[in-house]
Amino acid sequence: MDLKEKTISAVVACYRDAQAIPVMYERLTKMFQGVGCKYEIIFVNDGSPDDSEAVLKKITDVDKNVTSITHTRNFSSQNAFTSGMTQAVGDAVVLMDGDLQDPPELIPKFVEKWAAGYDVVYGERVEREATKFLQVSYKLFYRLFRKLSYIKVPVDAGDFSLMDRRVVDVLNDMPERDRFIRGLRAWVGLKQVGVPYKRPERLFGTTTNNMVGNIRWAKKGIFSFSYLPLELISYLAAIVVGLAALGMVFYGVTYFLDPGAPKGTTTIILLVLFLGGIQLLCLSIIGEYLAIIFQEVKHRPKYVIKEIVNDHRAPK
Repeated sequence: MDLKEKTISAVVACYRDAQAIPVMYERLTKMFQGVGCKYEIIFVNDGSPDDSEAVLKKITDVDKNVTSITHTRNFSSQNAFTSGMTQAVGDAVVLMDGDLQDPPELIPKFVEKWAAGYDVVYGERVEREATKFLQVSYKLFYRLFRKLSYIKVPVDAGDFSLMDRRVVDVLNDMPERDRFIRGLRAWVGLKQVGVPYKRPERLFGTTTNNMVGNIRWAKKGIFSFSYLPLELISYLAAIVVGLAALGMVFYGVTYFLDPGAPKGTTTIILLVLFLGGIQLLCLSIIGEYLAIIFQEVKHRPKYVIKEIVNDHRAPK
């Protein structure tokens, strides 16, 4: 593969990253010049409330290799990446977060693997700068997700990755709106490999993640790529029926052997609470899948673009 004849598109999803954008631009530019390929950098400003739009305008005014896409509001990082992938013209596309937790200096290793014939090269987070609780929580989630998913999803792999054009085209053709790109990327198949790296903390500001957001993120992945929660309802039903049968036998035996055995409202209350809890759990699982269906059937756009500067897809 002659890299001089290839174009690589870097798609950077930005939210509250005004301070990091100039640093990311400098590091990406230096990296691409070292690789020796043609390139474009696409910053997707996903409705940032800071001055990201003004910062990007200064960069796009002086460098036509840089495209900025500004969304009308925040549509989530997954749709920001989707927006950038739709705009990208490269033979390969790199996805990165704009907070510099995805180091641009790792991309040459991605390119080496791509040149060797791999269609997807993803960053494997073997270590991260975070609290011990978060480190353990993330590792547990990825392993649980792998166990529950109906496809083989790499563990410790985020969105930071390089994808060949044919993989990007498949992802762009997918009509679903509730997107979990690291799962969709694995669903495509083809040759995939990981590159280990240590994920640093944000260089500027504080993280926008919180425990509630992380739980929602975990649910998005699991309910998008697993049917096991629905199967759990069948298992719970079988368990309840089995317990009910045992209960009938137990009360039948104790009625004849020990007429003074405890009975009455306490037993009824416990049974009602138990069965009510099981029913609510089952309804919540069904509700999660219904919410996904509800989101998909409305067919709303994945994002709305306010402005594109340096549109490389526009007719010349």
